[in-house]
Amino acid sequence: MRYFVWFSYDGTAYNGWQIQPNGITVQSELQRCLSLLLREEISLTGAGRTDTGVHARRMAAHFDTQQAFDPEVLTKKLNGLLHQDIGVYSVEPVSNELHARFSAVERTYRYYVHTRKDPFLRMYSLELHYQLDYELMNEAGRILTEYDDFGAFCKAGSDVKTTLCRVTHAQWHQTSPSTWYFEITANRFLRNMVRAVVGTLVEVGRGRMSLDDFRQVIEGRQRTQAGESMPAKALFLENVKYEP
Repeated sequence: MRYFVWFSYDGTAYNGWQIQPNGITVQSELQRCLSLLLREEISLTGAGRTDTGVHARRMAAHFDTQQAFDPEVLTKKLNGLLHQDIGVYSVEPVSNELHARFSAVERTYRYYVHTRKDPFLRMYSLELHYQLDYELMNEAGRILTEYDDFGAFCKAGSDVKTTLCRVTHAQWHQTSPSTWYFEITANRFLRNMVRAVVGTLVEVGRGRMSLDDFRQVIEGRQRTQAGESMPAKALFLENVKYEP
């Protein structure tokens, strides 16, 4: 029987989602707790990877087991066993054909920034000390939806078979006089892609890169031509969607 786990986490203390030989990860902690509660070795498959320090508001993973259990009771026990920085929303039985990674049709990330010193934002938003042209950056964001190859924003040395992605939404939103977030939705994302996209959009917003330059970066597919990778602490995986 296959089950989906829906959960969120603060990635500050973790070396990303995926199990690493050195360092604690979200996957290793969830697997450890599930294995203890179900008294068998549980292997989780996540909807995707998040890098060290990146957070998730709504993430999915699946596991298989032949054991019978009450999903609501298991959810409560998981939350009692896990650290405070990981929270499980639900455990749900699903079709054996549903795959947390390959069945996902859409993923949404948000990157948060602020321009006024705020001690309550410092852990989850990037403080900027320069002005940005958000309208121009939104024009650049719309350009992203015109392309399907994002090799320019893929971390060098990544073991990906393809750099093709379908971006359907990329826009900055203002939430107060001093706070914004960038939201981007695609069918899949490359390693480090969102942070590299944000870093390149910031170059546009600061007047260091024109819209034509931005197009050339995408078409050139060279990571060295794009902007810097922005800090991980301000990046959140907001949601993963599946077909009904």
